[in-house]
Amino acid sequence: MTAADRGPAVAVTPDPVPAIRDAVVAGGGQVVEPSRAEAVIWTDPRDADGLAALLEAEGGHVDWVQLPYAGIERFGPVLDHDRTWSCAKEIYGPQVAELALALLLAGFRNLGRYASATTWQPLGERNLLGARLVLLGGGGITANLVRVLRPFGCQLTVVRRNPTPMEGVTAVFGTGDLDEVLDGADGLVVALALTPETTGIVAAAQLERLADHAWVINVARGPHIVTGDLVAALAAGTIGGAGLDVTDPEPLPDGHPLWSFPNCIITPHVANTWEMAVPSLASQVADNVRRWAAGEPLLGPVDVHAGY
Repeated sequence: MTAADRGPAVAVTPDPVPAIRDAVVAGGGQVVEPSRAEAVIWTDPRDADGLAALLEAEGGHVDWVQLPYAGIERFGPVLDHDRTWSCAKEIYGPQVAELALALLLAGFRNLGRYASATTWQPLGERNLLGARLVLLGGGGITANLVRVLRPFGCQLTVVRRNPTPMEGVTAVFGTGDLDEVLDGADGLVVALALTPETTGIVAAAQLERLADHAWVINVARGPHIVTGDLVAALAAGTIGGAGLDVTDPEPLPDGHPLWSFPNCIITPHVANTWEMAVPSLASQVADNVRRWAAGEPLLGPVDVHAGY
């Protein structure tokens, strides 16, 4: 049997996660050392330098690289046009949308304050039912959030780079219309890729347009929101609160002002943990190995020019 008969030669590194190795085999590939690989499943979402070093050392025989997460901003300097790149975009949408929904409900219903209360005192809350929400980003997280919000009858407006229609939403706008769309909204959910163009996309000017009871939810990346402006809005009471799974800086240091607000709910970047991610990533890897061998388009293709 020749190497070609055994399927694509794929390295799973730097951590040879058993489930991912099994997925390579399930997809018809063979697991090999990086020195023999034509494809690499990179399993460390933080070590871009390690991947760069591997690709340089292997002398250009790696033709395809699969990255483990949807957010790939750390790998921007490593991306090139000589290889095919794929990432885990679309596959973690259900997990992240679940936390976004939880943060919306917790915010609208004042659960953060009630959880820390020591006396019986209604604080006032709002219904998520029928709320007017702006969803910033049009990828897999947003698509899944639209699905789980359907029973609440919310008025959903999506703002995305390419304003193509999306099922289940009231309207879709381009990012140039963000400010106008935010006027009087009851909530804003940030769920888009981090690029130079989207860094700081939510700042004082955008926060001021929201209703004074609005909740800002970020399940994307911390630098999408200008932290100082968010702190100022919370301190002034010009928004209802914030639910943050990501922050800037991250991890959020002890004593940071964001910790002091009772209407700011912070979770430590757990919308999609590695333990949650492995089964979904393994499924994508198996499919992509099969597709690579068959010359078919890969799932989660990276647009190297756009950076995601």
